[in-house]
Amino acid sequence: MDVLTDNFALYGEGFLGTLELTVYASLLALALGFVMASFRVSPVRALRAFGTVWVTVLRNTPLTLLFFAVVLGLPRFGLVLPFQLFAVLALGCYTSAFICEVLRSGINTVHRGQGEAARSLGMSFGQTLGDVVLPQAFRTVIPPVGSTLIALAKNSAIAGAFSVTELLGTYKVLSERGYNIVWSFVWIAVGYLIITLAISALFHLMERRWGVAR
Repeated sequence: MDVLTDNFALYGEGFLGTLELTVYASLLALALGFVMASFRVSPVRALRAFGTVWVTVLRNTPLTLLFFAVVLGLPRFGLVLPFQLFAVLALGCYTSAFICEVLRSGINTVHRGQGEAARSLGMSFGQTLGDVVLPQAFRTVIPPVGSTLIALAKNSAIAGAFSVTELLGTYKVLSERGYNIVWSFVWIAVGYLIITLAISALFHLMERRWGVAR
């Protein structure tokens, strides 16, 4: 317990850093994932192609490499931001590709006849997607979206290597202070467990409220 009690402020700072990264990157991933999923099922070929390229590139790019591309590449184009924002961009964009595919799979579970019926009533593609298809798809994708965001929370550990304050990075300071590295990692793991269990509990409540009965 000494490792935790003697360094509670350090752990707290790292925990809050990871929590902020998780929340902001999740919001970005959900927004971009929704947009890209709409592109993937759009009747416009150019939008479908853009969505396909987005998903293919990001899903097949190692997250560490994406961090390097964002942190080192964007400043070359004049975009200089705090490292935390760079981390949010990298995490959010990377995870959006997986959110996109989860949403698209949910959209594909909705019977095609419902979309055809909506269009026969004069509804536009946007109205059909927003008012008919997505509300039904949402009910089926709650568990996989939750799992994807849990993975995002754990992936945020990479940000510590890029000068971002987060939970895993606390072990460097603790090691320099001479604390037992095993117990340092135990309390780090507890911090991640708290965050992932909170996400899991939230999506469990959502599934009980809106999920499809099995």
